Amino acid sequence: MRVLGLDYGARRIGLAISDADAVIASPAGVLERRDRRRDVAALATWVREREVEHIVMGLPLHMDGRSGVEAQAVRDFAADLSHATGLQVDFVDERLTSVEAERALRDGGAGRKRRREKGAVDQVAASLILRTYLDRRQGAS
Repeated sequence: MRVLGLDYGARRIGLAISDADAVIASPAGVLERRDRRRDVAALATWVREREVEHIVMGLPLHMDGRSGVEAQAVRDFAADLSHATGLQVDFVDERLTSVEAERALRDGGAGRKRRREKGAVDQVAASLILRTYLDRRQGAS
């Protein structure tokens, strides 16, 4: 089962995809945001082309676990995406994911310019979200 991981942001949506066995999470690029209708349509096409069977999105909660405006925006987008693709969308707490992504890129030798280039942080964050989901799913099996 191929799973798509999304890091939903104001300017970009980071993408990550699993292998067919849903074991390995890999960065898969970014979608530059336009408007909700076009973003959902672009992702629905992406999902069909890659035979994705499930979607997981990072849910931006406050540090104390409360849900805010950003989390509601993610839920609303997920509902539209689920409707357009016919796939279930699950959520993973994404607190500190971008910080982890920045650290991973820095530790991997990427300079500040490279980390910002083409949404590198966004796709690494999406990979971390997807990795978390896949790990939990395997632990539940």
